[in-house]
Amino acid sequence: MQSNVGLVIEERAADIGNFMVGRLLPFRQKRKVGPFVFIDHMGPACLQEHQNLDVPPHPHIGLSTLTYLFDGAIFHRDSIGNAIEIKPGEVNWMTAGKGVVHSERTPEYLRKNDKYLHGFQIWIGLPKHLEQTNPTFFHFSKEAIPKWIENNVSYKLIAGEINGIKSPVLVHSPLYFIEIKTKTAEKINVGSKLFGEVGMYVLDGTVTIENNIYGSKQLLIAKNASLCEFQTNGETTLYLFGVSLLLRNDKCFGIL
Repeated sequence: MQSNVGLVIEERAADIGNFMVGRLLPFRQKRKVGPFVFIDHMGPACLQEHQNLDVPPHPHIGLSTLTYLFDGAIFHRDSIGNAIEIKPGEVNWMTAGKGVVHSERTPEYLRKNDKYLHGFQIWIGLPKHLEQTNPTFFHFSKEAIPKWIENNVSYKLIAGEINGIKSPVLVHSPLYFIEIKTKTAEKINVGSKLFGEVGMYVLDGTVTIENNIYGSKQLLIAKNASLCEFQTNGETTLYLFGVSLLLRNDKCFGIL
């Protein structure tokens, strides 16, 4: 029987300005998942006192960026007047629209110290009618991000909306970006919460789908509704993301 996991993408090394990341999207066989067009996994990296993140001012147009950290800190500065530090659990959401320039650097107070950096940098495409909108920027504290526990499973809705729960992040299309954590082996069925095409990124630990085990630093692309149900194999952290669309046949994930 053919597997319902249509594609498994391994992280590929990429340089973003004196810092190596693991690139997940785009991939030659999969350019996007819903509106998610670009995903970099930053770190985990231990930067010594002479090493810093220095992504110089660069432009964006026609998309939104989402920055989410697990560890460390990044100082964001942009051409519309924002200058703010992002810390673990917080969300930076910048909509470029018709154009914005920003830089991302290690904060000044950390530049001469050893430090860690670990997180996501994500680009999300804008609907056509918003591609020429004025640029905006919003910062959300970790306390503002919805969290809940169901059946020993911890959830965090970083962006989007599911099952009546809505993140404050001001998205421009029906999407979701969810963190799921377990401390023990758990069977999870999210079929009642999510709709549309989906990607699963396993950050730590492993999951079992159709008797196949998938490990960390792998992006799984759903082929059909089977990814709604999976088994974590102990202490595991993973992320589900995609576009929220209710299908007429009530399957929770569409064909990708």
